[in-house]
Amino acid sequence: MHVDVVGGSGFIGTRLCNRLAGNNVSFSIIDKTTSGTFPDHVKIADVRSLDALRSALTENAWLINLAAEHRDDVRPRTLYDEVNVQGAKAICSVAREKNIQKIVFTSSVAVYGFAPVGTDETGAIAPFNDYGRTKYEAEQIFIAWQAEEPATRTLVIVRPTVVFGEQNRGNVYNLLRQIASGRFVMVGDGNNCKSMAYVENIVAFLEHALSFAPGVHIYNYVDKPDLSMNALVSSVRRLLGKSDGVGPRLPYSLGYGLGKLFDGIAFVTGRSFPISAIRVKKFCSNTVFATSVEKTGFIAPVELSRALQLTIKHEFLEDHSGEQAFDSE
Repeated sequence: MHVDVVGGSGFIGTRLCNRLAGNNVSFSIIDKTTSGTFPDHVKIADVRSLDALRSALTENAWLINLAAEHRDDVRPRTLYDEVNVQGAKAICSVAREKNIQKIVFTSSVAVYGFAPVGTDETGAIAPFNDYGRTKYEAEQIFIAWQAEEPATRTLVIVRPTVVFGEQNRGNVYNLLRQIASGRFVMVGDGNNCKSMAYVENIVAFLEHALSFAPGVHIYNYVDKPDLSMNALVSSVRRLLGKSDGVGPRLPYSLGYGLGKLFDGIAFVTGRSFPISAIRVKKFCSNTVFATSVEKTGFIAPVELSRALQLTIKHEFLEDHSGEQAFDSE
């Protein structure tokens, strides 16, 4: 088999291609930027360009689509629709031409919005932002593609929760960095819980999903157990050699007010800030999801506690300053 990894130059894509290479799987990276790790595997193409995709995608390949606009501060906001929705349409169009029969699409738990604790794959779709909305619209486009030839086409939709790991510069890294620097302040009571996913486990599941039979398969991806913010921060502090506990706290109302203040400054100045009302709200909310991944026979290769240990060691206890880092939410 040959696998086309669309968006393969990014954080998850690079780890996935490392895994594919280690397992001697033939692959190409389809991306608008080259890969710092696998430059010889790259075919430059933007998912918004039908002609570019037509030149880049491989006949009869299996396809994993990781391409997305996903940050909270994307400008212009039309990029969410252009990349996530129109990109899905373009991929499906070329997939029909190239006889591509298997697509694995990375969506997001953002399609559920501020979901009830324990929401599984049957949960109500209620996105609160353009990212979640456009991810769900893209899902529907891929589902329509599969329905055209249901007996032969395979579609796997994977909805990961927040992803972390070595070399990532997203929300989890920012939290870890604040704790490591001693500048972290807990907003709220810290009893809210967070589902997380380690990048190596995600890519192992994406590879596993390539073995699925024709049909539509939808899975949340979560590494258990879910940790409260108090437990997570305390655990990280111990791994960093700091004292137990979480340190100073800030009432939610005050933290949210500061977020609104920074939103106003951002609106006036056009600058982006690490503090915003939506980020405070997300930080203090429960984001706990259930998953039926175990029904597929998949076993995550790295336990969550070990994943945190590996990430903290790599980022804060060792020197990897010369390595590539990946920005994300």
